[in-house]
Amino acid sequence: MSGVLLALEGVHTHIGAYHILHGVDLAVPRGQLTMLLGRNGAGKTTTLRTIMGLWHASQGRVKFGQRDITQLTTPEIAGLNIAYVPENMGIFSDLTVKENMLLAARSASRAAQMDATRLKWIYSLFPAVEKFWDHPAGKLSGGQKQMLAVARAIVEPRELLIVDEPSKGLAPAIINNMIDAFAQLKATGTTILLVEQNINFAKRLGDHVAVMDNGRVVHAGAMQALAEDEALQRSLLGLAI
Repeated sequence: MSGVLLALEGVHTHIGAYHILHGVDLAVPRGQLTMLLGRNGAGKTTTLRTIMGLWHASQGRVKFGQRDITQLTTPEIAGLNIAYVPENMGIFSDLTVKENMLLAARSASRAAQMDATRLKWIYSLFPAVEKFWDHPAGKLSGGQKQMLAVARAIVEPRELLIVDEPSKGLAPAIINNMIDAFAQLKATGTTILLVEQNINFAKRLGDHVAVMDNGRVVHAGAMQALAEDEALQRSLLGLAI
């Protein structure tokens, strides 16, 4: 599947008196996993929140397919079959794992109506979701909450999955599990935009990469090319993969 599914064109975002994004141009190819990299404070999370309508662009356009979604509300954007996993995961701590999953399954009004085949696949990716199905989500460990957050986002097939730092604070074994899960999602043709600080995570998963600095995209291209160019890595990120 070719072409661009999501595009930002000259996007500026202000938060109160602060000018955070300074003309972001970003293309997310359909059916690929795009890594959004950059130093802390570069504007990555603001970019994701602007795409989702949590903050509105003060200038420029956000396009999903052929549709301009710049001024849509967050529920309207989610209704276009876009799922978003924020950095804080957004788990409802007082609800059970099952109830958290059911909230995201818009085609089901009770657990028995959720797609059993898809749930079985999710359990294979994230066994903790099945193990703690009837437990309060707030009692899960940090890694288990992250698994639930991603599982909830994919409880139904999504055209675009946007995830903010899925490996943050996770143990290496859980990070490997998360990498395997995203690799399987990629294989289904799901388009993924992923902010990540773990460079090994990015190198193993990314097809396309965009690097941000000071509220702008300063580099875009193939992830493999960046992974193989240490001088470019140091220039853009201050480190080598």
